[in-house]
Amino acid sequence: MENNMLLDLIAILISGFLGYLLCVYITQLKATAALKHANTILKDAKKEAENLQREALLNAKSESVKMRDKFEQEVKDQKFRFSEIEERFIQREQNLERKVNLIDKKENSIETKLAQIDIQKEDVELQKEGVTEVINQQKVKLQEISSLTEEAAKKQLLNTLEEDIKKESGALIKQFQDDAHEKAEREARKIITLAIERYAADQVNNITTTSVHLPNDEMKGRIIGKEGRNIKSLEAETGVNILIDDTPETVVISGFDPVRREVARLTLEALMDDGRIHPGRIEEVVAKVKADLENVMQEAGEQAIMNLGLRSLAPEIVRTIGRLKYRHSFSQNVLKHSIEMAHLMGNMASELQLDAMVAKRIGLLHDIGKALDHDIEGSHAVIGADLLRKYNEDPVVINAVEAHHGDVEKESLYATLTVAADAITAARPGARSETTEVYLKRLSDLEEIANSFKGVLNCYAIQAGRELRVIVEPNNINDDEVMLLARNISKEIETKMKYPGQIKVTVVRETRSIDYAR
Repeated sequence: MENNMLLDLIAILISGFLGYLLCVYITQLKATAALKHANTILKDAKKEAENLQREALLNAKSESVKMRDKFEQEVKDQKFRFSEIEERFIQREQNLERKVNLIDKKENSIETKLAQIDIQKEDVELQKEGVTEVINQQKVKLQEISSLTEEAAKKQLLNTLEEDIKKESGALIKQFQDDAHEKAEREARKIITLAIERYAADQVNNITTTSVHLPNDEMKGRIIGKEGRNIKSLEAETGVNILIDDTPETVVISGFDPVRREVARLTLEALMDDGRIHPGRIEEVVAKVKADLENVMQEAGEQAIMNLGLRSLAPEIVRTIGRLKYRHSFSQNVLKHSIEMAHLMGNMASELQLDAMVAKRIGLLHDIGKALDHDIEGSHAVIGADLLRKYNEDPVVINAVEAHHGDVEKESLYATLTVAADAITAARPGARSETTEVYLKRLSDLEEIANSFKGVLNCYAIQAGRELRVIVEPNNINDDEVMLLARNISKEIETKMKYPGQIKVTVVRETRSIDYAR
């Protein structure tokens, strides 16, 4: 019994010791696992810290590079602006130097002329003394022969001359007008045409510039490009000048050729829509726009010819007609003006028993030279005739085109009809922009000029200002003086007013005899 108890005790002790050893072993295993887990966490934390540090360094370097690039770009922009300002100052300085040199040359020339005038004045004084002496001697002899004094003779002579001049001047003016009517009309048309074609002033700014709206002012910098490469490429490819100033969100295209201006405008709009602006892209877009515009002009020319029912026109002439779509003259679109002219000439030719198709052909082609007068010097009538002659056009058509502004003699009724129809289409109400205020002022100015002459009883501007009807007092103005008065009023209108076409001045003198039957 005691042995069993002892064995049980020993068994309990052994089992307890074994349990203890097992607990100790399990605890060590857990501690080892915990240590390994802690080491793993520590390594992961170190790696994450290193990654974060590396990423922070990369971000810092990227921001540094961006700031440096931005700073360098701002420095380059500033340098470019300063170089532009410097170039402007240099150019102004050169202009001032040239003006100073011109002024010096003019001063030297004036001094030389003044010296010559002084010499001539001395010669005139010497001659004057001799002439005065001879005149005094003649006066003494005349007073001895005549019983009149010098003042009385002078007054009588002036009165006689005035009466003779009044009687003869009217007849002379009529004779001169009859003799030189045809030549005067031709020369007047030539002078007026050349003056209109060469006149610049304010009208040039309206027809040689095109404004392009930008989405924002930052687009100006993109259009200019790095060191001006983009704007230089645009100007070289399109053949126009692109002006960028302080006007907000606007770029101005300047050039005499309207087709080139249209190409530049469409190119800028396409580049802004696309977003890519660089020399290579500019070259591609300009080529595409030119091809598209050529198609548009070709279609415009073909449409005009089809609407008029014309045939047998050379392809180059058709393209040139289409170019008139982008040409304006005194606010009139030249293509629309030519089409209207063709319809008008066709109707008038039919009434005159002429070939309506030939008349329409002339009307459509009469201003074709205006599509080329920016590239070729000379009158647009001569330029157009040379183009038609190159493609073997009918001589009647060529002469009518060349003669419609008096550059050559008219050889047919078609040429005369062309001049008349051109004046009608240009002068009709609404053809050329003119406000009501300007129109009324012109009528008022016409009547005011006529009323300023002595002997005018009433005057009326009629036919939309194309004719001025003047009624005079028959007791103060005789028949010979009527022609002289009409001439003087016409000259006064030409001097003081500007107007399209011509104004007819009609002076009416009416003598009424009244009697009563009793």
